[in-house]
Amino acid sequence: MALALLAAMLLIAAWAPGYPPPLAAPPKVIATHANGKVVAEQEDDNDLRFYRLVIARVQRGDNYYVAATEEQRRNGYPVAPGLTVRLPTLAFVSAWAGPAGLIALEILLFAGMMLANARRFASEPGGERFRLIGLALLLMGISSGLNFRYNVLHEIWGAQLIALSFGLHRPDQGKWAGAWLAAAGALAVRELALPFVLLMAAWALWHRRWREGGAWLALIALFAALLALHLQLATAQIRPGDPVSPPWLVLGGISGFLYKVINSSVLSLLPVWLAGPMVILALFGWSGWKGPAGGFAALLLTGYALAFALAGRPNNFYWGVTITPLLLMGLAMAPMALPSLLRQAGLARG
Repeated sequence: MALALLAAMLLIAAWAPGYPPPLAAPPKVIATHANGKVVAEQEDDNDLRFYRLVIARVQRGDNYYVAATEEQRRNGYPVAPGLTVRLPTLAFVSAWAGPAGLIALEILLFAGMMLANARRFASEPGGERFRLIGLALLLMGISSGLNFRYNVLHEIWGAQLIALSFGLHRPDQGKWAGAWLAAAGALAVRELALPFVLLMAAWALWHRRWREGGAWLALIALFAALLALHLQLATAQIRPGDPVSPPWLVLGGISGFLYKVINSSVLSLLPVWLAGPMVILALFGWSGWKGPAGGFAALLLTGYALAFALAGRPNNFYWGVTITPLLLMGLAMAPMALPSLLRQAGLARG
């Protein structure tokens, strides 16, 4: 039954009924440099340009919520409800660090994420056999984050902080405080990290690690309080007649999930009939690793897949960045998981 389900999911992913068209690249504009040379340069994505406008205003001393809502109106973005306003953390950090400082922070975070996951692979049962390919796939999953143009995108930071937290989490060795701090950072940047923290709490409580579970629950409570404050401050800026966001609950199905992941990664360079099954195989690969890392990641990514199948419009594709680093690592385990499933189904010898 599991093999039949996997085969069906691969076929559906290759077909992806209702799959939206690929994203159009930002247009190129003619620019004249100071030396008089005329070149065609890629125009900045509207979202990235908007975030930079808000950061520039915060640097000048403007109130974040006033700046964000005014720029949303000016650039044709919805202002209501309050959730349309991003959490202010990244804007404050960007304004404080400046462009060069933000690049330095990005490099440090990337290095920490890679090192933490290399060590976790080495410490997990059977992890050494696919550590190198797993790290290469982790790099592939966050490759867009290596371009400084995208370092104002909240999901880039949230994704790396989630992956860092995952790599640091080794409670069997009494090591979970670092994972807690990294996850707190992810939550502070983007609320899409909440399912990760919720599963961390449930995972700790299920394994009767009461102290760790209590710490995760405290983080959830703290985030809920700060999110309520954020929504109050954002809602206070809404004016009568402000544009309202369309519903996020759109029931996109498997196409909605695949669209987010593929367009948030280098898989967008592949045809849909190939990229879609690769996403399914990555998810399946984690389920084949019978260690703590495999079990946790399989639950986490299945949960995100279901959430992205239910919520998120096509223009919310960048939500997929949140999980692509962890998800694509699962391809390293697929060559182990598939033969194991075939043996269990009696279709291959042990």
